[in-house]
Amino acid sequence: MITYSFLQHYWWFLVSLLGALLVFLMFVQGANSMLFSLGRTPEERRMLVNSTGRKWELTFTTLVTFGGAFFASFPLFYSTSFGGAYWLWMIILFSFVLQAVSYEFQNKLGNLLGPKTFQWFLIVNGILGPLLLGGAVATFFEGSNFVIEKASLTELGAPIISRWANASHGLDALLNPWVLVFGLAVFFLARILGILYIMNNVNDENIRSRGSVRLIGATVPFLILFLAFLIHTLVKDGFAWDPATGAIVMEPYKYLHNLLDMWYLTLILLVGVVLLLYAIIKTVVSKTYIRGIWPAGIGVVLVVLVLLLFAGWNHTAYYPSTADLQSSLTIANSCSSEFTLSTMAIVSLLIPFVLAYIAYCWYSLDKKKIDKDEIARGDVY
Repeated sequence: MITYSFLQHYWWFLVSLLGALLVFLMFVQGANSMLFSLGRTPEERRMLVNSTGRKWELTFTTLVTFGGAFFASFPLFYSTSFGGAYWLWMIILFSFVLQAVSYEFQNKLGNLLGPKTFQWFLIVNGILGPLLLGGAVATFFEGSNFVIEKASLTELGAPIISRWANASHGLDALLNPWVLVFGLAVFFLARILGILYIMNNVNDENIRSRGSVRLIGATVPFLILFLAFLIHTLVKDGFAWDPATGAIVMEPYKYLHNLLDMWYLTLILLVGVVLLLYAIIKTVVSKTYIRGIWPAGIGVVLVVLVLLLFAGWNHTAYYPSTADLQSSLTIANSCSSEFTLSTMAIVSLLIPFVLAYIAYCWYSLDKKKIDKDEIARGDVY
């Protein structure tokens, strides 16, 4: 029999999977952030833009779906984070709007600003998108400054269940150095994925040779930042909740306990790390290997999925409050009703078919690599 607890865990898994796919798809932002580094000439930059331009809708759609899934399954998180930390999310969404405008108008006739202006819009999104989204994920482990007051729902004048504890509305998270560390780690990870994607998708030896060099420059800071955040998280006190009482308590080495208790997830985490490192090392060592995006992509999805599961499973508060510990959100106190989760679980069975359709479209778009001939024909953004 499917229990309410199972549905809560199931939907946290789906939300985590969407988050993991979003991080992988940020190869678009990673490649765009290096537009002038990988592409030295206007022709090379147009090849890069044409490559990422075929995939940017997938990233944006996944971001919207990620938010929609949170709204449907864990509405209290949606109202607290998206409603309370709105300055952080508005900056993220604004950067994605700049991206969409850039792809649409940079090479249109009558563009008074010039292509370079719109290409800089892509770079802004390539930097801010991964950095701020990574910072938002880091708050799952570091906490955010909010208060939940369910009793306020009965107030006719201001029936607001959650509020931010200060006027920064999410920007205060960036004052936490560990939030910035993880945000920068995601930024460099997006660059790694972007380089691997471009090397696979763009048939140009100059771009591929530069990508191999830039790959090392992105990998070193990523490993340092990611390992620093991981070690910090494993040794610090974590936010646990008692399923009997619902009380939130600080537990020493909570995330290390999750690592040990859910050993099957730890194995998946290690497999993901190995796949990512394999893709990077083989791409750097071999001059002919250009398929690193696939093992790296699978590895990143596995690693991010496990990290998010560690944040919400095993009686862990996935959205801790630094202003009021008992306001912290768990998969039990922030989820939708059992009926809603059950109904949506039936609909979620269609997800494999949607993924299969996306894979088919991806294959159809990538059957021919992007090259200078395509640019000469004018089939470009």
